[in-house]
Parts: sequence; structure tokens; C-alpha cells
Amino acid sequence: MMASTNSESGDGTPKNPIVTATRIDGFRHTVATGAHEWIADEPVADGGEDAGPSPTRLLAAALAACTAITMEMYADRKDWELPGLSVAVEIQGELRKEPSFEVVLDFPDGLSAEQKEKLTVIAGKCPVHRTLTRVNPIEIRERKAA
Repeated sequence: MMASTNSESGDGTPKNPIVTATRIDGFRHTVATGAHEWIADEPVADGGEDAGPSPTRLLAAALAACTAITMEMYADRKDWELPGLSVAVEIQGELRKEPSFEVVLDFPDGLSAEQKEKLTVIAGKCPVHRTLTRVNPIEIRERKAA
């Protein structure tokens, strides 16, 4: 299964990617975007089969990945090496009741205090972080039959 996009730029990159979740059974869903596919599910304790990460864990994973990539892009422009940079996202509170996220940065050795400070600021500028920290209305609509 390949998720479609509603438009593409001149280089074939999706302008507005579409991510789909299609039920397999129970709470298990195949999630797809572009050429990528994975399984989302709920833990056994919540009635799932734990066949994949829960949506909240996927959101935390998106935040961790986006933060790390944003920091790496900045470091590349500055010619700073970040071997072994690690970004963890700790989920605070109950997963099913408005959890909050804490981003924890593990910097490689050899960075100055100034570099760490600047990278910490940059970490808060990743698109996922910005989306999660601003009021961002989400429209819900039914797909019209073609």
C-alpha cells in the first residue's frame, strides 16, 4: 500500500504528504506515507496486541527524530561534528490523557558550552516541536466518494 499525495513539486517531492492509517484488526493499523509503511497498535494493557508503537509513542518518535535532524542540519552549516548525538523524548503523564513530552539531549564529547547552548535553542525550532507547542487546529472531515 502506498499513500498518495495531493500534489507534488517540480522535483517529485510531495508538497502536502498524506499519511493513512488502515485498520488490520483490533487496534492494529497499517500506517503509510509515500513508500514507507509501518504498524501502529496499542499495548496489551490497553487492549491491543503491541504489534507496533502506539500513536503517542509515534508522536514522541517524530519529535525525537525531528529534533535530532534539525540539530544536525544546523551543525552541518557550522561545520560542527556531532558523532553519537542522541535525542530522547520522555513521555510524562498518562499516555491516553494528554501526555506531555520532555526532550532530553545527550551531546557528544568535545562541544563547548556555547555550542551546547546554541544547539539547545535550535532543538526547540524543529517543525514538530513548533507544531506541538502552538495552538494548531486540526480539521476533521469525511472523504467524498470520487
